[in-house]
Amino acid sequence: MEYMDIYKQWLTDSSFDDATKEELKKIENDENEIKERFYKDLEFGTGGLRGIIGAGTNRMNIYTVSKATQGFANYLIKQNENAKSMGVAIAYDSRNMSPEFAETAALVLNGNGIKTYLFDELRPTPMLSFAVRHLGCIGGIVVTASHNPPEYNGYKVYGEDGGQVPFPKDMEIIKEVEAVSDFKLIKKADKKDAEEKGLFTIIGKEVDDAYVKEVKSQSINPDVIKRQSNLKIVYTPLHGTGNKPVRRVLSEMGFTDVHVVPEQEKPDSQFSTVGYPNPEDPKAFTLALKLADEIKADIVVGTDPDADRVGAVVKNSNGEYVVLSGNMTGVLLTEYILSQKKEKGELPDNAAVISTIVSTDLTKKITKAYNVDYFEVLTGFKYIGEKIKNFEKTGSNTYVFGFEESYGCLAGTYARDKDAVVATMLICELAAFYKEKGMSLYEGIQEVYKKYGYSNETIKSITLKGIEGAENMKKIMDSLRNDAPAEISGSKVLEIRDYLKGTFKNFSSNEEGKVNLPQSNVLYYILENGTWFCVRPSGTEPKIKVYFGSEGKSMEEAEKNNSSAIDGVMAIVDDILK
Repeated sequence: MEYMDIYKQWLTDSSFDDATKEELKKIENDENEIKERFYKDLEFGTGGLRGIIGAGTNRMNIYTVSKATQGFANYLIKQNENAKSMGVAIAYDSRNMSPEFAETAALVLNGNGIKTYLFDELRPTPMLSFAVRHLGCIGGIVVTASHNPPEYNGYKVYGEDGGQVPFPKDMEIIKEVEAVSDFKLIKKADKKDAEEKGLFTIIGKEVDDAYVKEVKSQSINPDVIKRQSNLKIVYTPLHGTGNKPVRRVLSEMGFTDVHVVPEQEKPDSQFSTVGYPNPEDPKAFTLALKLADEIKADIVVGTDPDADRVGAVVKNSNGEYVVLSGNMTGVLLTEYILSQKKEKGELPDNAAVISTIVSTDLTKKITKAYNVDYFEVLTGFKYIGEKIKNFEKTGSNTYVFGFEESYGCLAGTYARDKDAVVATMLICELAAFYKEKGMSLYEGIQEVYKKYGYSNETIKSITLKGIEGAENMKKIMDSLRNDAPAEISGSKVLEIRDYLKGTFKNFSSNEEGKVNLPQSNVLYYILENGTWFCVRPSGTEPKIKVYFGSEGKSMEEAEKNNSSAIDGVMAIVDDILK
């Protein structure tokens, strides 16, 4: 069916409410907008849905959420005969329509006879991951678009282990969602009826308390916090879900001088003081840094709207505030956790640290120094969660820590997704640890560089929106895959890994073979000067991301190598798009 026919169907079909039809009538003379909204179904990807809120098949609304949930329900019932009684935990963030989408999902599950546990108000994504495990659920749903702009919302599904569903189960769910070809096939319960049958259940404090207890147990040096309880902390939840749990954990751990950015304390679906609520963006800390300057803060931390990512800002040797990258935070915490556990005799013989192919290579050196196994996975924390599950199943390793360069990490196994609440606690504990030594976290990262080598990593994002953008993404990936560059800025390409084909080729040794990771549309290049870059379409935004990493005898050398690679790669991309 053509997009215009689908548009007209939505205007006349009794399946859709009057508000939806009124919204669609307003665009009746804008064929471009109609096409954008109806030229395809909003894709249920390997993590779930993410898109602009609005009426249409290619938008986030109660109908696309209902369809996704019906497919998920069908999948769960086929997977486990006890799925209905085990139930599904559901959480949501501070975005527009998040409570409505969460309740819609619950009632569709209830309509299929599946019990649901819906949080009484907004909660962080990692708390949903924890709740699935804590309540013994068959799965979970969280309504969030993470750090996307305010016009977006999203929907992620979780498996029985509390992790995002990995391959090949994710593909099975996608097939079930795609099989829901008619909105009339969706079963949705009446809320009152579902409550009376005990299918629609509200959860809150009991899960909160159990979660906070687990988070606090990840502290390595609680006595350091007691001795440095007056560490001056500025915290911003960026209008999201982190405010209550982060403040509670910091308070209960003993930090007494925590200042929350007042303008960003309360939930705000428009993120009116920040626009792009992403701690990866230094501009997100503008108000926090103003407050930090006023009170002479030791450290600034900020969590994204669903509190699974955290950013930190610290003072450098000149007394200026600088933003730590996700890689910097990751290696600081890796070094701290491994060194302190070893010193206390708490580092398991089969300890393991996990990170991703686009994160810093410095982690490999740190784990080697402590004789700890290092595992590398594809981008996406679900792959780290899957490794944790495999460790527990086989007993091969004991998970100690894992992180992504995109400001996400997890200590402990109480959850299977990145957790900004535990990360904030550990970053503040680490700041207290260094303060006791008369050092800042900035001096701490310099100490790590001196010990293991200088490393510089950068990301370049190419935003490609709409139908044309999707075509250009494909054009870039196809060109780099089928007509791979032989050199970048004068440095020869030594090795190419194609994770979609599952192959690698080393041009120096002429060795070819299979890569050991799941199939994914990712290309990875290693240059003769040791610099690497990786190209992949984002799974959550209309972007292609290009990651760069380089090492050197000094930070200046590492930055120079990186800058050279960036110039070369971006010039190639520009030529492809001409």
